[in-house]
Amino acid sequence: MPSPSTFQPALHAEWIKIRTLRSLLGSLGAVLLATVALGALTSADGDDTDPLFAMFFGVSFGQIAAIAFGATAVSSEFQGGALRLTLAAVPDRRRWCAAKATAIAVPVLAVGLVTGAATLLVGRAALGAGADRPTSAEGLRAAVGCGLYLTLMALFAAGLAAVLRSGAATLGLLIPLLLIVSFVVGDLSGNAADYLPDRAGQVVLHSDSGGGLGPWTGLAVTALWTAGALLAGAWCVHRRDA
Repeated sequence: MPSPSTFQPALHAEWIKIRTLRSLLGSLGAVLLATVALGALTSADGDDTDPLFAMFFGVSFGQIAAIAFGATAVSSEFQGGALRLTLAAVPDRRRWCAAKATAIAVPVLAVGLVTGAATLLVGRAALGAGADRPTSAEGLRAAVGCGLYLTLMALFAAGLAAVLRSGAATLGLLIPLLLIVSFVVGDLSGNAADYLPDRAGQVVLHSDSGGGLGPWTGLAVTALWTAGALLAGAWCVHRRDA
């Protein structure tokens, strides 16, 4: 593990890259706007079967902005020889990978938690006075789970981007998986699709999962996918030439 004295400068450098790249800041804003706006619309339509997920339905689209954030933050290093310059300043590739992952996770988690809280408040207001409402415990769990889920998906995309060395390829793989394949496989494969990273993680946003995974075990499954992607990305960065 890198020592704090050597890790902090690397993390600071990665944070500067993120805050000065407008596309990354725009992705964070899109996470908040897409999730809250779509959640308000679906809450207003009403869903008596699962009003909690109706409020957080926008996460299905807000996560696209989160994975774009993670993929872009990593793939930008493979453009124009940027990674060679980065590794000249931070020769320890493990330290750089840890700093990059931390610089991605912290802002996404912060925005994700704000998004979860805003979605809960707006969704409750949109449900109306006569609608069934999730309990306070369910709402708090979903708000916190929203932040954790978005963070895991951003890191999942970051790991894949390190493997593929391309943001476009990463998004081209993940967006169809999240918006199309996951639902099609879910309809055809029974409970097997419950262990896909998006379906498992989003259990925390439901009042009743109705499957084999609970809210926190579902997030744990997503965390395992994310850990695998990050380890694969770190291995590729370590083995390949910059």
